[in-house]
Amino acid sequence: MLKKRIGSFGIILIIALIFIFLPFVYNNQSFLFNMMLYIALAEGLNIIYGFTGYLPFGYVGFFGAGAYSASLAILFLHFPPLLSIFIGGAGAFLVGIILMPLLKLSGAYFAIANLAASQALYYIVANPNLESITHGPYGISLASIYNPHASYYTMLAVLVLSMIIVLFIRTSNFGLSLLAIKEDHITASLAGVNVAKARAIAWGLSAFVAGLSGACFAWYVSVFYPGTVFSLNISVIVIVFALFGGIGTIAGPLVGALILYSFYNFIGISAPEYFQLLYGILIIVLVLFLPDGITSILQKRKIYVP
Repeated sequence: MLKKRIGSFGIILIIALIFIFLPFVYNNQSFLFNMMLYIALAEGLNIIYGFTGYLPFGYVGFFGAGAYSASLAILFLHFPPLLSIFIGGAGAFLVGIILMPLLKLSGAYFAIANLAASQALYYIVANPNLESITHGPYGISLASIYNPHASYYTMLAVLVLSMIIVLFIRTSNFGLSLLAIKEDHITASLAGVNVAKARAIAWGLSAFVAGLSGACFAWYVSVFYPGTVFSLNISVIVIVFALFGGIGTIAGPLVGALILYSFYNFIGISAPEYFQLLYGILIIVLVLFLPDGITSILQKRKIYVP
C-alpha cells in the first residue's frame, strides 16, 4: 500500500509540474485553467459518486455556492483573494451540511432532489429582490482583484488538493468503508461501518472541492453571472468526464477530462457542426464497450490504476 501511495504521489507531482511550466510553452492560459478546473471538479464528484454511488446531478450547486461565497467575502468583508478561496470552500461545505438530509434518499430520488436543490439555490441568488446582497441577475464584478496568474496557480493548488483527497480515500480504511457502503449499505452497517457518518464526510469533502473550484473560477474570470456558475451543463460535463475516464480512481477523472476537454477545445470550437456528432458517437461507444471507463482497460489486465 505504501508503494502505491508513493507512486500515486509521484503522478500528482508530475501533473503539478506540467501545469506549472505549460504556460511558458503553450500560450493559452484560459484553456489550461479550464482543464485544471474540470479535472478538480471531476475528482470532487468522484469522491461522492465514485466511492459511495451517489450521483449528484446538481453538483454545480456547490460550484456556484463557492463562487458566490468567495465573491461576497471580497466585496463586503474585503477579504484577500486567497482567504476568500477558503471561504468559497467553506460556503459550499455549509450548503452540503444543509442538504445532508438528501443522503437519506438513494438512486434517482437522490439525483433529482439534488438537482432541484441546486436550481433552488440558483433562483435564490438570481432573485432581483436580493440585488443589494447577491447583485441578483446582474452578475458580480471582481475587476479590482483581477489577477489571472495568481488565480491560475491557486487553481493548480486546488487541483492537487483534490487529487490528494482522492488518493487518501482510495488507499485508506475510510475508502474501503465507502466502497462497502456503495456495494451494500446494510451489510456494511452490520460489519460495523457508521454509514451515515462516512457518507456525510464524503459528501462534505466533495462539496468543499467544488466550492474551492468555484471560488478560483470567480477570481480568474472576475465577472460572472448566476447562470454561468449554476449552469447545469457544468454538472453534465463533469459527470461525463468522470465516467469516461473511470470512477473510483485518481487517474480516471484526470484521463477523462484531459481527453474530452482537449477534444472539445480542438474540434468543438473549430468545427462545431461535427463536434456534437463525434462527441455523441464517442459516448455511445464508451457506454457499450467500456462502461467502467478507459482506465478499466488497464485494470482488466491487472495493472494498478492510481
